[in-house]
Amino acid sequence: MVFTPAETATSVPVGNTGRSFKQSYPHKLNHYRFEDFFTFNHSKGTIDDWHESRNILASEDFIVALIEGLEQEVGSASTVVMYNIGQEWGKQDAVFFQNWFEAQFQQSLRKCRPSLALEAWWWPFTSQGWGNWEVDLDNQQNGFMFINIFDSAVARTLGDVGKPVCHIYAGLFAGFFSHLVNKELSCIETQCYAMGETYCKFLLGKQDRIDAATFWQNEGATARDIETKLQGGEYLS
Repeated sequence: MVFTPAETATSVPVGNTGRSFKQSYPHKLNHYRFEDFFTFNHSKGTIDDWHESRNILASEDFIVALIEGLEQEVGSASTVVMYNIGQEWGKQDAVFFQNWFEAQFQQSLRKCRPSLALEAWWWPFTSQGWGNWEVDLDNQQNGFMFINIFDSAVARTLGDVGKPVCHIYAGLFAGFFSHLVNKELSCIETQCYAMGETYCKFLLGKQDRIDAATFWQNEGATARDIETKLQGGEYLS
């Protein structure tokens, strides 16, 4: 799914030869410019990305309608629904990513440098409008890690509503990383652009870490408070 103004799409030509960028340069690795990553076939009305997956253009109105529609249907459970959607998406995308990564880089995903694998996974999301990210792996040996998202598609659309709103991102990270490390992980958003913050922060980790963070967050703890507690080894008994 591509979050971009429609006029951007109509300005990208397929090319006079009818060949996509990938067809012309099939082995090019730095192909994540918008014009390079997507192939717009105007005659068929389709958009395919570098990995030959079909994409659609989605506006901010789509995000608002999706979230408001879920809230009307299931109330407060809409956050769980969005998380579960993201989680299933992450699991399926992890399998898809592993296949194209190992074919493109000719090495096992689990044997390559984590920084290479993670950037290779998220770059397409950046191209599609889901925002830039920053991953902090310093605490992974302690059973948790932090992920920062800058310019979240969901949060920037909803604006300052005073609460975390990026549940689909949290589910996406939980699903993807659970497959990557072959362990069941959970995720929670501890700060959000929609709360007036400058970026969104997610805590990914074992269930006891997430349960503790959820409890502290409900008690009024900030993202920094939660980070300090976890780094200090403080968990729920």
